[in-house]
Amino acid sequence: LGPISNRSTMEVAYLYTKVRAEFGKDIKFEDSAPETLESILPNDEFEKDYVQRNPSISEFDTTPDMSESECNTERLVTKSTSMRHMEGGWPKDVDPSEMSDMQRYRKKAEKDEEYKTAMKLLGPMIGRCMKQNNTINIYEEYFDGVQADHSSEPPSAKGLAVFRDPNDVKRTATSINWHPEGPATNGKIAVAYSILNFQDQRFMNDAQMPVSSYIWDIMNPNTPDIELLPPSPLCCLRFNAKSTDTLVGGSYNGLVSFYDLRKPNAPEKQCMPHETSVIEKSHHDPVYDVFWISSKTGNQCASVSTDGQMMWWDTRRLGEPTDVLNLATDSKGGGMTLGGSSMEYNQEAGPTKYLVGTEQGIVLAINLRNKKSNNGITVYDSGPGKHHGPIYSIQRNPTHNKFFMTVGDWTARIWVEDLKTPIMTTKYHSSYLTSGCWSPTRAGVFYVTRMDGVVDIWDYFYRQNEVAYSHKVGEDALSTISVQGNMQSGGRLVAVGDVNGTVSLLEVCDSLASQQPNEKMAINGMFERETKQEKNLELRERDLKRQRAAEEEASKKEAAEKKDGKDEKMEELLRKVDADFLAMIKEAEDDESKASEGADLGGDEK
Repeated sequence: LGPISNRSTMEVAYLYTKVRAEFGKDIKFEDSAPETLESILPNDEFEKDYVQRNPSISEFDTTPDMSESECNTERLVTKSTSMRHMEGGWPKDVDPSEMSDMQRYRKKAEKDEEYKTAMKLLGPMIGRCMKQNNTINIYEEYFDGVQADHSSEPPSAKGLAVFRDPNDVKRTATSINWHPEGPATNGKIAVAYSILNFQDQRFMNDAQMPVSSYIWDIMNPNTPDIELLPPSPLCCLRFNAKSTDTLVGGSYNGLVSFYDLRKPNAPEKQCMPHETSVIEKSHHDPVYDVFWISSKTGNQCASVSTDGQMMWWDTRRLGEPTDVLNLATDSKGGGMTLGGSSMEYNQEAGPTKYLVGTEQGIVLAINLRNKKSNNGITVYDSGPGKHHGPIYSIQRNPTHNKFFMTVGDWTARIWVEDLKTPIMTTKYHSSYLTSGCWSPTRAGVFYVTRMDGVVDIWDYFYRQNEVAYSHKVGEDALSTISVQGNMQSGGRLVAVGDVNGTVSLLEVCDSLASQQPNEKMAINGMFERETKQEKNLELRERDLKRQRAAEEEASKKEAAEKKDGKDEKMEELLRKVDADFLAMIKEAEDDESKASEGADLGGDEK
């Protein structure tokens, strides 16, 4: 209903009064009975002032109406063409080989008015083409070789991609190896998957353990690029730097397999082993690490296992190893055999030098040129300096090769070849460490992975007592880590694997990847200073041992020189006892003589 006329309406008002003294008091609400303030009864006289309106609908909206439309314009296809004009276009009556005919025709054409008009029209076109050729290339690097200072940039890392194991069974990513050519030309990573739990309940009922390992393209994280099908799950996998299409892997049952990705007639995206070792002449425990070694043909490799053996192989003939070394602390049979859990080989440090980390926490250095001395094995500190558990990673510093790092228990330790004790040790982490590696581009940066899913990045050029940056990868325990690059380039892409087979690709900031000014000299000076300090402590301890040995020898000699082997204190005590005994006897004799004299005097008086 709507009004059609205006009349005076009744005004309803209620007067509320309040005493001045009650101003400012807190308001108190309370329940009260309902009270009628005013009652207006219906009045039929007002009905004629209103008429009934037909129903109408009105919509109101505060948002302006908008519409969206799209259309396809005609596509312009462009194509770049070029033409090279050597000689031609002359009339039939002009011989190009005769210079006089050409000059005569050219003079005749230059006098033509159409020629002048055509040249005027061609001028702007040629000028525009010349300007296009001289346009500045906005993508050109004008300052090659100039290093930017990223030291003030706070450390950071971000995730780029995630590679998940396609297999339904959860497996551990046990090894990650980058393609030697790098992501610029061939961005691939080889990941070995295996289940290292002894007597896993999932495979106790004759269930088949999955054996596939994969090669991933970092630009395609959805599906693996190539599937490797070994006879047993791979625990380690490594590309050949000389022939990048070949790989070698160590299996859970001790076999060593050789793969050639160029093998013809192979199923699509699948690769079977080209050669496999014989199980009777292979390792008896899982092969935890394998390395390509320096050779003329580039076909030789070395493997290490927890069965206490290190074997050398020729991938062209894997029927039997070319050499076998027993990882014993004493080659004469008096020591113990250690199981190898990690290995390091760097040709720049020496083609015959190897480093082996053992599951007993002891470091072994092997030099094949010194086989006459304990088969070339040097045993490092087996006392306070060793790890409290297996050494999961061992690697030389890429810049200073005589220094190397080991990762085990809750610490990462830095060693030098000349000393058998570590020169530097990180603080004990809150979680168990599972893997680690150096940065290939920065001498003072290294990475360690933890069981709580965190990657710790240490920067010794910045500080040595605290972690420079910690990145939470996930909730699952991490198992392996690898950084792409070499001393010349790379260092920004980091691949981290966990116990569920997930490989996370991270990109670190420039401050953690780009070499800082004077970093090499500073890190080398720090390592040398710590080495000198450790040598001084070792000399001090040696002098103290020599002094204690001399004191013990002197005391033994002094004891031997004593008469009848009696101690001086005992001699003095015996002399005192003898003197007291003689004094007592003398006193008793005196008393007895006095008593006899008294008896004689009494007899005389009677």
